[in-house]
Amino acid sequence: MSRKSAVSDILKQKIKGLKCRECGKLYPPVALHVCEFCFGPLEVDYNYDEIRRHISRERIENGPKSLWRYADLLPVEGPPTVGLYAGFTPLIEAKNLGAELGLKKLYIKNDTVNHPTLSFKDRVVAIAITRAMELGFTAVACASTGNLANSVAAHAAEARLRCYVFIPGDLEAGKILGSLIYAPTIVAVEGNYDDVNRLCSEVAGEYDWAFVNINIRPYYAEGSKTLAFETAEQLGWKAPDHVVVPVASGSLLTKIWKGFNELKMLGLIDRVDMRVSGAQAEGCAPVASAFKEGRDFIRPVKPKTIAKSIAIGNPADGYYALKAVHESKGAFETATDEETVEGIKLLARTEGIFAETAGGVTIAVLKKLAQKGIISKEETVVAYVTGNGLKTQEAVINAVDEVVRIDPSLDSF
Repeated sequence: MSRKSAVSDILKQKIKGLKCRECGKLYPPVALHVCEFCFGPLEVDYNYDEIRRHISRERIENGPKSLWRYADLLPVEGPPTVGLYAGFTPLIEAKNLGAELGLKKLYIKNDTVNHPTLSFKDRVVAIAITRAMELGFTAVACASTGNLANSVAAHAAEARLRCYVFIPGDLEAGKILGSLIYAPTIVAVEGNYDDVNRLCSEVAGEYDWAFVNINIRPYYAEGSKTLAFETAEQLGWKAPDHVVVPVASGSLLTKIWKGFNELKMLGLIDRVDMRVSGAQAEGCAPVASAFKEGRDFIRPVKPKTIAKSIAIGNPADGYYALKAVHESKGAFETATDEETVEGIKLLARTEGIFAETAGGVTIAVLKKLAQKGIISKEETVVAYVTGNGLKTQEAVINAVDEVVRIDPSLDSF
């Protein structure tokens, strides 16, 4: 397929193009992520009047048991190419954890079991690579703290595309292996994620590759909305009272907020009286710090935390995440490395869910917000757990009990 700006009639009906978040300048729906006029970020500009004509709860409920049941609200032209089984993960009523935290209606949105690489990144990558193939790319790439690398490598293998993933040099071994198994080209950069991302921005300008979180970012980011869509549907087509979301680049929180508001605008849910709270690791908390200090700008930091999957010191969407939390009257909290490990153990002990470090941060922050009364015991609360603990075993290996060893005899037992 040609990589010209020509778009099918289907896409023209659903999508107007791309739009700058800052100045409002419009662009065609091509591989572009920064406004050429003011350098603001671009996002997909939908034709909601057209979408409203045919979308309904029944249409969604009759769709596939995956994120693609929401295809009418996603920026792709035709049928999905990859990620056919991604999304539609369980929303678990966490009665045991809720009892310990004093919360009567607590739910865990469990993306530790997302297909195929056990993190929420399978959502955004399914959208990004489907769109990249529609635009005619034959190679995909990413800058990643691990989960995205896994997902891009897996989906590229499925799509038979060349794949290049760039990672920080100190990434967890499990996440490196979780990418290498799919046979991409992996480039480990001696630096943190922000160094990797800067390099990839330069590479994207030189090579005709679809960098899912750079030149394809406007489409990629929309995949996170499916977490909101699924939550609302699984709660009986209503928004919760409070959600707690881990924050790295800020895109996930921003898009979850956007997703709930899209459902309201289209008449699929009645209202969004919901607060959105963000969770960051204390060792990398540029957005939380801005919130607590009353600033409307993000001051970059140098990450120093075991929660590497959310260790982005200069978050691309940090300002918009901060804005969403303010708009919703939510809050921000942080978790130390020790609290993160305890959060992982607490979720595992109470609900049988083994989360990676980002999940530990989310649960630790959920606990703090409950203890401070920011989350009340009567609220319907959803905490987003975004990745599987098998990817970050190093974080907890010294924090669990030792095995009891015996001889093979009843007396020894």
